[in-house]
Amino acid sequence: CHLIHYLRLSHHLIVLNSLICTFDKLKSVSSEDITITDAVFDGVEVRVFEPPVKRDERLKRGIVYIHGGGWALASARTSLYNNLCRIMAESLNAVVVSVEYRLVPEVCFPEQFHDALRATKHFLQPDVLAEYSIDPSRIAISGDSAGGNLAAAVCQQLSKDEHLTIKPKLQALIYPVLQAFDFNTPSYQQNMNMPVLPRYVMINYWIDYFNGNYDLAHSLLINNHTALDVSQALSFRGRLNWTSLLPSSFKKNYKPVIQTTGKAEIIQEIPALLDVRAVPLLAENETLQLQPKTYILTCENDVLRDDGVMYAKRLENAGVEVTLDHFDDCFHGCMIFTVWPTDFSAGVQTRNSYIKWLDENL
Repeated sequence: CHLIHYLRLSHHLIVLNSLICTFDKLKSVSSEDITITDAVFDGVEVRVFEPPVKRDERLKRGIVYIHGGGWALASARTSLYNNLCRIMAESLNAVVVSVEYRLVPEVCFPEQFHDALRATKHFLQPDVLAEYSIDPSRIAISGDSAGGNLAAAVCQQLSKDEHLTIKPKLQALIYPVLQAFDFNTPSYQQNMNMPVLPRYVMINYWIDYFNGNYDLAHSLLINNHTALDVSQALSFRGRLNWTSLLPSSFKKNYKPVIQTTGKAEIIQEIPALLDVRAVPLLAENETLQLQPKTYILTCENDVLRDDGVMYAKRLENAGVEVTLDHFDDCFHGCMIFTVWPTDFSAGVQTRNSYIKWLDENL
């Protein structure tokens, strides 16, 4: 993929996504009991999963789901996410709206955020909820990985929208990516070479999302962009101090990496590194206080573990009811791997725990 990109034949992410979709066509996931339709919500493509109508049934629950893939890969239509959303719809007797936001490199930040926000706000309109027989008081917004990032950012934006009459009751974030401020948290150090999502791959996803230059990767890796002399980062430092936000069991013996002198030009070139629409963990406390009841799933073998744990702690400190569901023996992305030939027990374990929480709280 990278050779094709280097030869300027195509972007490596386009090639990789094509390979994913080609492999995906080999799979067939049954959906006999769920009606699956494609629709457009305010210009954004979505896939809607509806359980069958039952006689004398009450209004259904509703879930907006945003898929992962580094803002660049996968789709609401792939079998892995099709299967997850179908099982959610069946298990919860809920209407699930899976957002097909546009991907890198077709578009970059903030377009993915705008797509997710537009689709969600359209879904939250009273007439749309009535069309799908959804209880306006029982709606959740959820997503995994980069989709968890978008779900958190959208939820923050919705919470501040004074014109919105219906807002989510819950947010459920699955190993979300929430910050690009510190690439040396304990989980980034511990899992820097962990398969599925090594640290350098996550940094490259951020660079692609922001349409930045790969030459900046090393400076980001050593936190040059948030050094003590980078004035733009100073006001955010207190919001992401993992030495106070993480329990000792996660901090272990790792030390903070804080540069005295860095490169302020990185923030000038990529100001989105400090934009809360891209990095929800940096939101101010006044915004966090407005967030709904929250579920955050984290995995030990994941560079993003501490993103989720720190967000849970900041929300808790702001007075939000939070469930942190941590799995010591699981890895990033495991929840969608429940279909042969990648049917892992970690996927079933995390998925069941996630759906159980939604069933008990939504």
